[in-house]
Amino acid sequence: MSEAVSLRRDLEGRRAIVTIERPAVLNALDRPTLLDLRAIFTELAADHGLGVVVLTGSGERSFSTGADLDEQEAFLARPNDYWAWMGAFIDAIDAVRDCPRPTIARLNGLVVGGGNELNLACDLAVAADDVTIRQVGPSRGSLPSGGATQWLPIVIGDRRAREMLFLNRPIPAAEALAWGLVNRVVPRAGLDAAVDDLSVELLAKLPETIRATKAQVHFWKDLAWSLTIRNAREWFTLHAASAEVAAGLDSFRRRELPDYEALRAAMAAAPGGGAARSCPRCGRGPLPGGFRFCGYCGEQLQGGQ
Repeated sequence: MSEAVSLRRDLEGRRAIVTIERPAVLNALDRPTLLDLRAIFTELAADHGLGVVVLTGSGERSFSTGADLDEQEAFLARPNDYWAWMGAFIDAIDAVRDCPRPTIARLNGLVVGGGNELNLACDLAVAADDVTIRQVGPSRGSLPSGGATQWLPIVIGDRRAREMLFLNRPIPAAEALAWGLVNRVVPRAGLDAAVDDLSVELLAKLPETIRATKAQVHFWKDLAWSLTIRNAREWFTLHAASAEVAAGLDSFRRRELPDYEALRAAMAAAPGGGAARSCPRCGRGPLPGGFRFCGYCGEQLQGGQ
């Protein structure tokens, strides 16, 4: 096991606190981190003396900002490797979601993309009042179907889910509370006390009965997840090196938005191409101008920004 995730126990050993330990990259989720999460939550699921599990991020800046971009950029050259990464992500989400003990997301900072999907995989959530929650996939080239498209309509309602998934605006903590995306919002100094309060209440419940209650409440989330996640995994893999993903990653590195109009123009020009370029190495296209590399094979492009 790597050191990407830590585990400690308190409340007389009845509560486990799982912390994503990658503050330098805003607790982004690379494959070792996902494997750690799966391993730890699988271990905790077998501990019958445990009563509650808290999931949080290291530091005060971020709970988790989702996929690690360095890893995602590597998939531009080897897109089929994304299939294994997505398998690790699904396994981690499943391990959190299927934990037989009640789980609390302690939201201590930014909650973005796959980080929000981890939040949604937990049963309850407590957020510091300066936290924002956001899905960014359609702005950056990623389908938000690692839990967000499946569970946001159930948690916050269809119209709000579409607003969050389509517009990608940051949702402040107070609004997240009003929407039902979190259970408690407290000043940052009171975050641990609020999590403690929920934990103590959860520990004062019959363990087999609350486990069965959780299984029953999971019905709609289980149904939405099981019917969509396999196809989502294939979509992710087939598009891991697409022009939109390349544009999203490249623009993020340059702290800019993608050239959405260029992408639309390239789509409109396909398959003939017109002014859009084709890759000199793999021949695929059309590729909008302004990119440093081909979105299909990773070839460096002349004239790229």
